[in-house]
Amino acid sequence: MSNPSEQPAAPLSPMAGSVTRDDFREAMSRLGAAVHIITTAGDAGECGLTASAVCSVTDTPPTVLVCLNRSSETNKVFKHNSVFCINTLTSDQQNLSNSFAGFKGQTMAERFAEAEWEYLQTGAPALKSALVTLDCTVTSVAEVGTHSVLFGEIQKIRFGDSRPALMYFKRSYRRLEDTTPG
Repeated sequence: MSNPSEQPAAPLSPMAGSVTRDDFREAMSRLGAAVHIITTAGDAGECGLTASAVCSVTDTPPTVLVCLNRSSETNKVFKHNSVFCINTLTSDQQNLSNSFAGFKGQTMAERFAEAEWEYLQTGAPALKSALVTLDCTVTSVAEVGTHSVLFGEIQKIRFGDSRPALMYFKRSYRRLEDTTPG
């Protein structure tokens, strides 16, 4: 016989509509994230954008995900090329982040001209001065709301110098330093 004080768990009720877009955006602004320039190159052309929506998925095989706005002109280019490179920025690369975010009204060629690039295994541009670079092949794409989620298997990792990272928190750039001894 079960303990009478143990009641079955109440079913979870859906909360559809109870979270506003503004509340969601404010909550997400409080999840600090590294700032990256995501690049691609291939038959559809070369392009890049600034993003913080990057996440590890699994280490076997090493896979990450990147979220791209479906209304962005670059979305189709990334999907067609089926490769991308995640270039994690250092704290002194805020200007480059703004360029690839489109804040300066530059062409894609002008954005790329602001830094030095190399090409690793997939052919997507890899920022020479990045904190870390993850060169990926797209394995699948999911369409969720306003965004496409690209899953990429990492083909090559290149580590840059250990410098402070550029972070984005509460709608502002921040600097994250490694304070670990040694």
